[in-house]
Amino acid sequence: MSSVKKIAVFTSGGDAPGMNAAIRAVVRTAVYHDLHVYGIYRGYDGMVTGDIKRLEVGDVANIIQRGGTMLKTARSEAFRTPEGRKQAYESLIAHDIDGVVAIGGDGTYTGADIFSKEYKIPFVGLPGTIDNDIYGTDYSIGFDTAINTAIEAVDKIRDTADSHNRLFFVEVMGRHAGFIALHTGIGSGAGAIFLPETDTSIEELSDILKKSAKRQKLFNLVIVAEGNQNGDANTLAKQIKKGNPEYDVKVTIIGHLQRGGSPTAMDRVLASRMGHSAVQSLLRGESGVALGIINDKITFTPFMEAVSKTKHLNKDLVRMAEILAM
Repeated sequence: MSSVKKIAVFTSGGDAPGMNAAIRAVVRTAVYHDLHVYGIYRGYDGMVTGDIKRLEVGDVANIIQRGGTMLKTARSEAFRTPEGRKQAYESLIAHDIDGVVAIGGDGTYTGADIFSKEYKIPFVGLPGTIDNDIYGTDYSIGFDTAINTAIEAVDKIRDTADSHNRLFFVEVMGRHAGFIALHTGIGSGAGAIFLPETDTSIEELSDILKKSAKRQKLFNLVIVAEGNQNGDANTLAKQIKKGNPEYDVKVTIIGHLQRGGSPTAMDRVLASRMGHSAVQSLLRGESGVALGIINDKITFTPFMEAVSKTKHLNKDLVRMAEILAM
């Protein structure tokens, strides 16, 4: 067991549903182990400026069902500099903090890795991002809620598409990874899915539309990840309309709607497990690692391995999506 007595928790980068559940688990597990626990507000920026407050069990009551993050989140240019990190270290030392739980994505992990090596304060990371693109875990906090939100929106769009015989291009988040688009496409029964990882062309989509028309198949839904290499939803829609003027083409961009809302049961349980395990790992002396869950078991990946390695889409799911869209 380590000598950790006072720990801090913060959220950084983009917010994700379930972050509050993770914060709650960290605080209550810490108190159970007779630790003092502090909340760092506005991520690394709050660490630099000293926006740090003691948290008790009651402070995290009635937050498990809330989206966003009670600790707020912000980007910090100051933390990127040695001077800023020195200020951050002084802020932690002023509260005698000797262990930190960082909830976020790649940028959060990179900052935690640099800082913990410079100042020897143990850091453990939790994957908090709706994109689900962090290496070292099957699922990240917020992903399940994001795809459920997207599917609910797509289901409503399909109602109007069916009523007016329109072809909808629906854009979901995913600049560099297509996890949200793939799962949304499968879950909503989309006719085609455009992913950053694949090179589906507009010509291929035109062929699919023509084949569907010959079979008199109702084809009215295309899911597009915002980082698709052949263009965003608006670009693809214009190209299809140009080559197929008979189609009534519409575009819907779901956008930041996917970040909000009450977390699903899966995200609440996932975040709670991770927050609970993060405190226990600090007590065991773990440091410089990102916590994940693979095959339903808690795992640990060094920060820079989690950042540098790419998490790939399940090829079987991609192939299945193509087959089911026939």
